[in-house]
Amino acid sequence: MLLTVRDLIVQIGRIEALRGASLEVAEGAIVALLGANGAGKSTTLKTISGLLRPAAGEILFRGEPIHQKTPREIVELGIVQVPEGRKLFPRMSVIENLEVGAYLRSGPKSALKEEMEKIFDHFPILRERRRQEAGSMSGGEQQMLAIGRGLMARPRLLLLDEPSLGLAPLMVEEIAEIIGEINRTGVTILLVEQNAEMALGVAHQGFVLDTGRITLRGAAPELLASETIRQAYLGA
Repeated sequence: MLLTVRDLIVQIGRIEALRGASLEVAEGAIVALLGANGAGKSTTLKTISGLLRPAAGEILFRGEPIHQKTPREIVELGIVQVPEGRKLFPRMSVIENLEVGAYLRSGPKSALKEEMEKIFDHFPILRERRRQEAGSMSGGEQQMLAIGRGLMARPRLLLLDEPSLGLAPLMVEEIAEIIGEINRTGVTILLVEQNAEMALGVAHQGFVLDTGRITLRGAAPELLASETIRQAYLGA
C-alpha cells in the first residue's frame, strides 16, 4: 500500500476535525475522498501534507511513518498537494508559477524545461498562455496551472483538493479527463471532492467522510450505484 492513514485524530482549536479516520491508497490508483463541507476532507489532506499534526493515529507512506515529518520533508518524499482554491501567484506568469513547483528539485535547467514541456503536453492551453499572468486567466485555466505546478515536483502521490470547485460543467469533464491521463502516466492520486459523480467516475476506489469519520468505502462503480451516495450527493 502506498499510503495508509490509520485512526487519525486531528484537533483544530477545540474542534475535533477528524475522529479516528482511516483510509488506504494503493500505488497506481485514483482514490476519491467524498464528503460535505466541514466533513474533514481538506483537514485530511493538510495532515497528510504535514501542515497539521495529528493528536493521535498514524500516516504511513510506503510503510514508513510520516506524520511527524515537516511539509518540506513530505514533498521531498514525493507527496504533493494541489490546494483548494488553486493558490497561484496571480502577478506571476504561467512559466514562473510552474517553476515554483520545481523549487525543491535539483539538476540541470534542461531537465526542468523537459518537465515543463510534459506539462504543456497535458495542458496545451498553458503553452499558449505561458507568458500570461496567472491572475488574468479563466478559472479552468488556473486549475490546470495549479495541477501543472504540482506535477513539476514529480510527485509519486498527488493530492487534489476540490479541483472542480467553481468550474463550469464542461470544464469539470475536461479536468476529470486530465486526472485520468495523469494517473495513466504512473502518478497515484488522492482526490478530494464534493462532486461525487465526477470523482467516482474517474476513481478506482472511494471513501466517504462524514463529520470526521469514514462512514462508507468501496470500489468507485459500486459507490456510484449505491442508493446512499445517490441520495446524499446526486439528488436522486
